[in-house]
Amino acid sequence: MTSRTPLSLLVVDDEQRALETLRRTLEDHFTVFTAASAEDGLAVMEAEVVHIVLSDQRMPGTSGVEFLRSVRDRWPNTMRLILSGHTEAEDIIAGINEAGIWQYLLKPWHPDQLLLTLQNAAELWRLQQENQRLTLELRASPETLALRVANLRQKAKSQAGFDRLTRAGDSPLNAVCTLAEKIAAHELSVLITGESGTGKELLARAIHYASARAEQPFVVENCGAVPDTLLESELFGHKRGAFTGATESRIGLFQQADGGTLFLDEIGETSPAFQVKLLRALQEGEVRPVGSPRPVAVNVRVITATNRNLEADVASGRFREDLFYRIAGITLNLPALRERPQDIAPIVSEILKKSALPARQMTAEAMKCLNQHSWPGNVRELQNEVRRALALADGPLLGADLLSPRLRQSASSLPATADKSESGQLRHQLERLEVQLIQQAMLRFKGNKTHVADALGLTRVGLRMKLMRLGLEKDNSPF
Repeated sequence: MTSRTPLSLLVVDDEQRALETLRRTLEDHFTVFTAASAEDGLAVMEAEVVHIVLSDQRMPGTSGVEFLRSVRDRWPNTMRLILSGHTEAEDIIAGINEAGIWQYLLKPWHPDQLLLTLQNAAELWRLQQENQRLTLELRASPETLALRVANLRQKAKSQAGFDRLTRAGDSPLNAVCTLAEKIAAHELSVLITGESGTGKELLARAIHYASARAEQPFVVENCGAVPDTLLESELFGHKRGAFTGATESRIGLFQQADGGTLFLDEIGETSPAFQVKLLRALQEGEVRPVGSPRPVAVNVRVITATNRNLEADVASGRFREDLFYRIAGITLNLPALRERPQDIAPIVSEILKKSALPARQMTAEAMKCLNQHSWPGNVRELQNEVRRALALADGPLLGADLLSPRLRQSASSLPATADKSESGQLRHQLERLEVQLIQQAMLRFKGNKTHVADALGLTRVGLRMKLMRLGLEKDNSPF
């Protein structure tokens, strides 16, 4: 680490012995100048660059406060301190108000404590100079600042495209991304549904950066992680004193996202009472900070997400119907990883490529375990497994022994026929069984796909993908 040049320190005291003691104590850490009076001190200030002044208060002629007041007028950036054996309140008040002193120190002083105080003063002086330098830099070159912001925005955009949702060429996710890319340019509210870990925030970011709002903020809030009492303040902001602990005013996330996109994850976890306030904000295009008498207009595109069945929550009264139709201008469902097993290999390859050890590979046995797992934690769980294997590996190959026990256990519990050549025949039999079950459900619910999907434990998109794969539906349009 490069040592910094010591700052200069002027010590003013009418007692010669005190000056010498202070010099010996401080000269290893500062360039020390001394003066026996305020007049001599001003002469030193005129002849030398002085960063810190430490002055006695009671001196013949001019007092320390009067001296430091003159210093402040002529050299305002100099740090000013008083070291005095007197504690009269009027001296301290005058020093603070008239001379702008930083600290009022008392005699007798302890060397370590005095040195620490002066070192803090030196650091504060350096920080003030750096602050002034940066302020002047920004004022002198707004183009430089604008370029930095543009570069950071472009970097964020490049890391948030639809290709960030890694998938295979025949993945069910392709249809979702195609539809999302198509509606991104339109000012539609979007509801993204899907299990935890399927990539709902990634899809929301991709929509934002593919829209006309891409140059504006993308702000995220997890509604399920914040109590209702705080969520209103987080989203709408609050005024100072609005509630206990509100020591200063705060701008809410709606205002921070003005002109851009606000992504509200786990929207289904909000209470009916808060849903009323959110609905009003979306309908009126304005928010009222907590404790404020006036609303604030905002221009925000809202994208919401949930892992709940909001239609069922609307039917049960848990979620407001009017808010549901306000946020669900279009609904996009991200299929679970078990519904798109062809994506496992590309995701694993992408994780390995971006790791610190890109040359490492999964063995065939390990990939077999990954492909046979049901992935209740979806892509997030898969990422954790691959990273675990990378952390535990000693060589270039990542074997099945590096995977967590539950994955190895679930793979070993599969029927042996799944490993044999007649697996194609087994797959055919399973597909015939799927067709039979789906057709029976379609008859039972008179073709109502929502009810069919619920009865079979599928999402609407998952059902549609099965219908298309099994040749039961030829219509490629989303429903």
